[in-house]
Amino acid sequence: MNESLTDREKEVLKYVVENFIRIASPIGSRSVSKKMDLNLSPATIRNVMSDLEEMDLLDTPHTSAGRIPTDKGYRYYVDILMEREKLNLQEEFHLKNQFTDKNLNILDSQDLYFETSRILGKITHLLAVVTQPQISKGIFDKLEFVNLASSKVLVVLNIKSGIVKTVIMEIDSVISKSKLENLSSFLNERLHGLSLDQIRDSITERVSDYKFQEPELIQLFINSIDKLYTEEETGSKIYIGGTGDLILQPEFENPKNFKQIIDLAEDKNLVIHIFQNSVKADNEVFISIGNENEDEKLKNYSVVTTSYKAGDVKGNIGVIGPKRMNYARMISLLQYTSKLINEKYL
Repeated sequence: MNESLTDREKEVLKYVVENFIRIASPIGSRSVSKKMDLNLSPATIRNVMSDLEEMDLLDTPHTSAGRIPTDKGYRYYVDILMEREKLNLQEEFHLKNQFTDKNLNILDSQDLYFETSRILGKITHLLAVVTQPQISKGIFDKLEFVNLASSKVLVVLNIKSGIVKTVIMEIDSVISKSKLENLSSFLNERLHGLSLDQIRDSITERVSDYKFQEPELIQLFINSIDKLYTEEETGSKIYIGGTGDLILQPEFENPKNFKQIIDLAEDKNLVIHIFQNSVKADNEVFISIGNENEDEKLKNYSVVTTSYKAGDVKGNIGVIGPKRMNYARMISLLQYTSKLINEKYL
């Protein structure tokens, strides 16, 4: 932010942002004058608000004499004026109980991620998004092959974080149990401790001595790794909750606006791209507001995301909603939820 605001301007901008977030109606100068302890007349407040409007921090809707924050105003508030809002003990207790009561099990990761998105959506009345960890960064622990039928083999891959991934592979002919056990023993010894990225990039060299003996079996393993990557890259492992609670937000009382955000929720390729490319550092919170979002579909929304750790690998959680959201609360809520998921993998 290049603007250097006076203390008075900062106080007025902070008041407008926080109260617009609270009541969803434009804020007038008389309201600011009455409620703020600045001993300033409505006329003086109007002048301050006009100055903030000239700096593109506030805007005047056509149908109102009051003002609302611009994208730039929200950004200034988030970066400079916003105070940290810690969840109180009752809120933390309630959220933790949601996880405990469900007895969410990391071995049934689909259950864990689905319930997390549902719980967050219920609490925030926003679109809540949870992406599964990027398993390509995970460390190979062991695998097992299980014959399901004459034409199907189940590949069970254990990643050191505690995540278990399964892939069903179609085969042309029956493979004996002993052959599958020999292959799994070989791969477990040869690949233990490597990341799936390393395995994918160097699999041919690492299994060359076995490949000549059992080329079809080795190809079975390569195909199973490729299938896991394909699932990750196509964004099939993403969970979105809160669509039913969005209607509680004033912005979505209009059916057209409600349809737009539901359409956005259904564009999973876009959502997975946003969430997988936003957070870099552990527990860092990333906030993108309105026009800061690259995709046109997100210009009227804000995105708040953070990461969680499942052992050695990361996934992301976050919310998408109106720019008029309580950013301080969302940060605390997401960070605490991230902590609860992390604890599931300890």
